[in-house]
Amino acid sequence: QVHLVESGGGSVQAGGSLRLSCVTSGYTYNSNCMAWFRQVPGKERERVAGFVSRDGGPRYGDFVKGRFTISQDNAKNTVYLQMNSLKPEDTAMYYCAAGPPISGRLCPSAVYNYDTWGQGTQVTVSS
Repeated sequence: QVHLVESGGGSVQAGGSLRLSCVTSGYTYNSNCMAWFRQVPGKERERVAGFVSRDGGPRYGDFVKGRFTISQDNAKNTVYLQMNSLKPEDTAMYYCAAGPPISGRLCPSAVYNYDTWGQGTQVTVSS
């Protein structure tokens, strides 16, 4: 059974920072595209950050506006999401996800393309 384990969520004041981590097995990490999504109750899950391709650069949701950074540690099979300048509207459950690349290389953007999900980690930003 595939597992994605997130950590690093918590409560911070506006302007603060958090770093989320997602660790998985080597097979999952090396075979899939990794991405971060978030969801607020009553709203659709939205992509926060991912990669253009398996060996490509990052891409972010429009709302990120330079505040977040996604990175990978291949030796640890871990994906990170560094979040700075947090705003109350960033409050959500954050999920790590893995999904097969399109045509063997390009990373998908849509939620439905990701078939493995972590349990989520809550991020709460107070004003």
